[in-house]
Amino acid sequence: MNVSKGSLYYEPVGIDPYSLELMDLIDRQFTESPFYGSRRLTAWLNRQGYPVNRKRIQRLMRLMGLEAIYPKPNLSKKRKEHEVYPYLLKGLRIQKPDFVWSSDITYIRVGRGFVYLTAIIDWFSRYVLSWRLSNTLEPAFCVEALNEALASSKPEIFNTDQGSQYTSKDFLAPLKEHGIKISMDSKGRALDNIFVERLWRTVKYEEVYIKAYQSARDAFQSLKAYFLFYNNSRLHQALDYRTPAEVHL
Repeated sequence: MNVSKGSLYYEPVGIDPYSLELMDLIDRQFTESPFYGSRRLTAWLNRQGYPVNRKRIQRLMRLMGLEAIYPKPNLSKKRKEHEVYPYLLKGLRIQKPDFVWSSDITYIRVGRGFVYLTAIIDWFSRYVLSWRLSNTLEPAFCVEALNEALASSKPEIFNTDQGSQYTSKDFLAPLKEHGIKISMDSKGRALDNIFVERLWRTVKYEEVYIKAYQSARDAFQSLKAYFLFYNNSRLHQALDYRTPAEVHL
């Protein structure tokens, strides 16, 4: 069904209503201003009448998988078993479908809780090749999306951020088996993966923010209809008002 078992039977627990409200506000502001870090988001929330401290916002941002877009000192330690690859797309001209694919993860509010959405997109055509929902950030749902996309085609280069889902052996193995070059964003540079960032903005404003998903099943059904529309009916100005499917196929 294109949805992880854990998401399908998801029962949100342990998130208080005020934190969920803060997460929704953070999600909307971060979509508008992805360069906002925890300090600016804390100040912005305080100005909006939400008295919170920075530690709480940092915790919620980690829970949501958010990181501000700006160069920072590399203070994090990578797991020894995880591999990181250089960014291969700087200055690269992308002139055909299935040359570069990329993937990312975003937060989606569901009833009294939330789930994570991942998608794989073709850079040239903006075509969404696959997507999955999950209630955890374990790599499995990203691997499922990758395997579905690779069942129909393969790119020359696959680009992601340096998140643990994408540096895991389970995710990298199919890419290596298909001889695909692996590219990863510079640390703290989400704009290296600009087309996925634009996809999230489109999905949030045209679908997620105007719906009130009450369950993971509701989210799945609604997102399924939206991605069908996005791929096959939505006209893109950057594609000379063609659909992603028309350009990709």
